[in-house]
Amino acid sequence: QVRLAESGGGLAQPGGSLRLSCHAIGINFSIYTMNWYRQAPGKEREWVAGITSSGSTNYADSAKGRFTISRDNGRRKVFLQMNSLTPDDTAVYFCNVDARGRANWGQGTQVTVAS
Repeated sequence: QVRLAESGGGLAQPGGSLRLSCHAIGINFSIYTMNWYRQAPGKEREWVAGITSSGSTNYADSAKGRFTISRDNGRRKVFLQMNSLTPDDTAVYFCNVDARGRANWGQGTQVTVAS
């Protein structure tokens, strides 16, 4: 069974930073592309960033230049460093991996950006 557990969300001020973590179990972590998505109130879930097994990264336009995705295969974790946060970044952030024939999601971690 694939399980993803996000942590690190919370309240940040505009211009501030947060670092999200996602711990994955039940998969051979190092061979999978890992993704971060987010869902703001009343909006569709949207892809934020992805990192391949080789460490190549991709970002949504809204994340480029501000967010950095990284991974630690030894600890089976993927991270999302978020800088220069704005209220538009307020959302529940989800870790995702397509494995074992399905999309797998964590429970999400709330990020709120407000002064």
